[in-house]
Amino acid sequence: MAMSTIRYGEGVTKEVGMDLNNMGAKNVCVVTDQNLAQLPPVKSVLNSLTKSNITFCLYDNVRVEPTDKSFMDAIQFARRGTFDAYVAVGGGSVIDTCKVANLYASSPDADFLDFVNAPIGKGKPVTVTLKPLIAVPTTSGTGSETTGIAIFDYEEMKAKTGIASRAIKPTLGMVDPEHTLHMPARVVANSGFDVLCHSLESYTALPYNMRSPCPPNPIDRPAYQGSNPISDVWAKHALGIVAKYLKRAVRNPDDREARFSMHLASTFAGIGFGNAGVHLCHGMSYPIAGLVKKYRAKDYNVNHPLVPHGLSVVLTSPAVFSFTATMCPERHLEAAEILGADIQNAKLKDAGVILADTLRKFLFDLNVDDGLSAVGYSAADIPALVKGTLPQERVTKLSPRSHSEDDLAGLFEASMKLY
Repeated sequence: MAMSTIRYGEGVTKEVGMDLNNMGAKNVCVVTDQNLAQLPPVKSVLNSLTKSNITFCLYDNVRVEPTDKSFMDAIQFARRGTFDAYVAVGGGSVIDTCKVANLYASSPDADFLDFVNAPIGKGKPVTVTLKPLIAVPTTSGTGSETTGIAIFDYEEMKAKTGIASRAIKPTLGMVDPEHTLHMPARVVANSGFDVLCHSLESYTALPYNMRSPCPPNPIDRPAYQGSNPISDVWAKHALGIVAKYLKRAVRNPDDREARFSMHLASTFAGIGFGNAGVHLCHGMSYPIAGLVKKYRAKDYNVNHPLVPHGLSVVLTSPAVFSFTATMCPERHLEAAEILGADIQNAKLKDAGVILADTLRKFLFDLNVDDGLSAVGYSAADIPALVKGTLPQERVTKLSPRSHSEDDLAGLFEASMKLY
């Protein structure tokens, strides 16, 4: 099991300057995006650094849903800066960008594709020692403050891929729930859907002891190992929090209990999936986000078409869990019960339908777009969506049920409309 050290509590951000002093940091790179640069979370971090007399440079050019180009821009900034520590203030896009900037600044001779997951990149193990990185999450979704994962759009292939290595996980995740109070409703919803699917996918992933062959050396062991007894604890607990609090957090920005609980759930699910992994919802989400045409999500202040990550993941969830349930029906039924379904008289053979219907109702209650057709896709796009899923072997091979290209096409087709 691998995870970052986590510190949780209202107002803990003010301690970040002291932490950097304790680490002996002299020249710090603070990474964020242009929207957040104007908001309280970043101001709180910069105030703490100033108070602790920490020298810092601000990089605020992170792209929401990063690309290889936006990653390279941050890498070049980091390589020029000779930084001895990093602070990421933002959602998954910011934290992932910061991880990658740290990795490549610490590996000045590496080519970009060296550490990118195979088969798109070379998937080399990370053997260098990285600088300390403190992550301050401002959304409640990715759990990126706990994981060694960094995801981006590889524009040449119009596909999402990433870098997965325990070596790039943050040194410290500063989980300060006060930062969730500025989030607009749809950002809360879409972030929460990422937590939902992290929990469901890691709990239903192919079990760790059914993976083979064993890596020849522990350094080659994948970050995503399959469902396992420790990740299961975190995934189930996070799922329970989502069931209880996500709708409240979306509907009422002043519901501190709900927003603060979802911030913790994001971290819990991150610990779970960061070790177990995710499978088909995430594998299929990458082309859904990468091939976006004109759709622009409400409440996101961006100047480019965008299907937010959590939305791209959850739109296929009813179809996916209906498909995978035959392999571990007990777990699918248990997940449906946690999400509110009455399974007292349920039959195992109906587990997929029950979980799918439970998810549809959950999404309908939160006004989620009616399937892939509502975000701009049609049956004509299915071959491209399947093609974009095929390179995502890092996650798709964790599906508990094996699948063909035809199966993937069927899942995309079934996800065109949800209700």
